[in-house]
Amino acid sequence: MQKVAKYLGISLLIIGLAACDNKNDAATPVDNGAAQTQSENKVSLLDGKLVFTLPSDMSDQSGKVGTQANNMHVYADNSGHKAIIVILGDSTTVGLDVLAQRLEEQQRARDPDLQVVTNKAVIVNGQTLQQFDSIVSSGGKPAYSSVIFAKMADHLLTMQITLPADNQQKAQSAAEAILNTIVIK
Repeated sequence: MQKVAKYLGISLLIIGLAACDNKNDAATPVDNGAAQTQSENKVSLLDGKLVFTLPSDMSDQSGKVGTQANNMHVYADNSGHKAIIVILGDSTTVGLDVLAQRLEEQQRARDPDLQVVTNKAVIVNGQTLQQFDSIVSSGGKPAYSSVIFAKMADHLLTMQITLPADNQQKAQSAAEAILNTIVIK
């Protein structure tokens, strides 16, 4: 659990740094979704045991993170405002719902204005996963965070999707679109 907390902390740091990058995003093109659906990329991890579709504006940034851990994969857009982080952790006997509750407590300690959107069990390919969605404050800006916990081959899999939450409904829909492509074998 400590490793998961460490990696989630790293991901929140990445989000915070992206939010504080002092870029002027006024010139950023508006994503209407049409171009995104044309060139999405399938990502296959863990020898094909985890497959999901990566939006076209995101690419593998794993080598750019300050760790060489081979069990962490980072995908982000050029601005760093959108990110997907996948971590394969150690085996745990702790329930997925308990892990989500611990994550909420950790996030609430850092952000007293945390808004929990959902904390529920979901079924993917017959396997029960735990989904924890929230709105966190990152550098004074809202970010939508969707975290999936799963147990795969005696390991804890954590997948976090973080998106700007200026428009919560749009961010939630975008996160759901990614989550709906997950295939676990």
